[in-house]
Amino acid sequence: MKLSIVIVSYNVRSYLEQCLQSVQKALKDIEGEVWVVDNLSSDDSVEVVRRDYPWVHLIVNQENLGFSRANNLAIRQSQSDYVLLLNPDTIVAEETLSGVLQFMDAHPEAGGAGVMMHNADGTLAPESRRALPTPWVSALKMLGFTKRYYMSHLPWDEPGRIDVISGAFCMLRRKAIDQVGLLDEDFFMYGEDIDLSYRLLKGGWQNWYLPFSIVHYKGKSTYKSDYRYVHNFYQAMLIFFRKHYSHLSFFYALPVKMAIYFRAFIAIIDILRKKLHL
Repeated sequence: MKLSIVIVSYNVRSYLEQCLQSVQKALKDIEGEVWVVDNLSSDDSVEVVRRDYPWVHLIVNQENLGFSRANNLAIRQSQSDYVLLLNPDTIVAEETLSGVLQFMDAHPEAGGAGVMMHNADGTLAPESRRALPTPWVSALKMLGFTKRYYMSHLPWDEPGRIDVISGAFCMLRRKAIDQVGLLDEDFFMYGEDIDLSYRLLKGGWQNWYLPFSIVHYKGKSTYKSDYRYVHNFYQAMLIFFRKHYSHLSFFYALPVKMAIYFRAFIAIIDILRKKLHL
């Protein structure tokens, strides 16, 4: 088996259908399989997949396991040279899968690859290429200086080495994840792609940006206007910082932690303001 595609879904049936239809076209002439892991959706996602997409391997969880645990369930059951983690709120261009696989085959040092992500309005998504959120880079981003974090010096139309691959489309070499391990299940949602990307780099692998296209309806697979989002997002930042930068001195660590808590506080205030229509 060449490729296993893993899609974790939660209450996004209409987007999931678009995603599956695009994947089916993009898989033409590729020996591949598709796994959908449903995290206890309350819509009719499970029924629709069972009825209309019998070629999909469906895993139905009895609780919301989060992104990492749900992906790992399917990765462990799959047997393929490559694994693609794919968001359900994406549409994959027909040439994207074959193009990425050809690049990975030609570059055995590549552990993972991401692609050119377009927003729903057609604009390019800057998170297609990201640097590691070191304390310095994170501080710059929180202050609004994002060029370094989003690796803006890289051209969009050429392959380029990056630090972090987006979890929305994350192509992984099986050999690489066998070496560095699966997604860290301490991350419920958010941050697990950064953590895995960092572990690939530390394991001696390369991460690449490739100029093949997908559309990503950002946020449709999550809800950014509730308190659970704020908790999961900023908790992930703290987990990543503790895991990889706990060796830093108190004087470096304290400002970063304070900045994370401050940004979480601002996000909560913004949610309250919107709910109260202020």
